[in-house]
Amino acid sequence: MTDDAPGSDGERDLQRQLGTENRADAFYDDSMHEALTPRMERFVGERIMFFLATADGDGHTDCSPRLGPQGFVNVIEPDRVAYPEYRGNGVHASLGNIDENPHTSLTFVDWWETTVGLHINGKATVREELPEATDPSGTDRVKCWVDIDVEEAYIHCAKHLPQLQIQSFDPPWGTDSDDEKRSGFFSE
Repeated sequence: MTDDAPGSDGERDLQRQLGTENRADAFYDDSMHEALTPRMERFVGERIMFFLATADGDGHTDCSPRLGPQGFVNVIEPDRVAYPEYRGNGVHASLGNIDENPHTSLTFVDWWETTVGLHINGKATVREELPEATDPSGTDRVKCWVDIDVEEAYIHCAKHLPQLQIQSFDPPWGTDSDDEKRSGFFSE
């Protein structure tokens, strides 16, 4: 493995310890990209959800799902994506983390057909407006936009992901209804 190989010192150390250097090198060579490929762009545009991972300035993490209608994540350029941050509970844990530490990871999964996933890592900026992006939700619940400069994109293989079925999906975007949100679900 070369010094300019992707990944952290920690992962390279573990690859040496566990004897996976050749497999890791093959993955880096074949699957890691500095920008989205056309197929990745289509994949993102077809998704209705992803998981957003952030960490604050002290390294404390948060991972939250983000959902929206198909196409809510905009591919602005192959090396830039953006999504609308819809009105939520007002805590803004992810946005606060981005304010302290822009390193962000998005994980998209096609649960319904291929069970393939896509990781996008990059640096995020919170913006009040983003004229080059569109929100297909048809609501006025966009509080701001998260604009991500892509640093790497790669596959999450399908072998351990279950295939799911959507029974119905027409959520009340941006609702204030506690019944719809199930706000007190874990309070008992």
